[in-house]
Amino acid sequence: MDKEIIIPDIFLRQKVRAFFTTKAFNADYILNAIPAVETFYMPIQQHTDKVLVVEYDLEPKIADAVITNRQGLALGIQTADCVPLLLFDPVRRVAGAVHAGWRGTAHGILINTIETFTERFGSEPDNIMIAIGPCIKGGCYEVGAEVVDAVTKVTGRGNYVSKQGGKQCIDLAGANKLQAISMGILPNNIWTSDDCTHCLPEKYFSYRYSKGAEGRQYAFIALTENGRDH
Repeated sequence: MDKEIIIPDIFLRQKVRAFFTTKAFNADYILNAIPAVETFYMPIQQHTDKVLVVEYDLEPKIADAVITNRQGLALGIQTADCVPLLLFDPVRRVAGAVHAGWRGTAHGILINTIETFTERFGSEPDNIMIAIGPCIKGGCYEVGAEVVDAVTKVTGRGNYVSKQGGKQCIDLAGANKLQAISMGILPNNIWTSDDCTHCLPEKYFSYRYSKGAEGRQYAFIALTENGRDH
């Protein structure tokens, strides 16, 4: 299992089960990977800014972020270079999963998610913990000026935009981290994976590396009764 999933340190000893998967993960066994979970929910992702609160209606709907305060329900999203984010408020007992490609980042999908935590569930931003999973990193993600303009319009300027050989690159994980901090999330409450999906094709699916659809990683989070030490 160690090669199949990555458990962010920030969620250890918290009453939540959260992890990102690698290529080695067998999606057929998802419920076995999350003890005490009754079922799971994954939205229909379309690079939107839509945030969906999931309770007992498990009919698939279009959204790129999902939130729940229901114990026993695992939320999941899929990525293959885009940024997977998992959120947890240990005070209000709320969990969320976000899929943020460049369009979602430009739409402020993470900002919308944090706003839903605060407005719908009464979360305080400084209590919310965020894990940013494996994704394509800045030097590997060459983009056009229109992408940079769209993301910086929402995020503001920052070192997540760089030039590599005269070409513009953008680090979406860095952009989302800045968006989270702008919403009041404490920097110490944000964990970021160092892994680049494009640089590690033997470990992760990468849309850009494979030049097309090959497969997807998953990110899952579920509220639990007990914390985990590992």
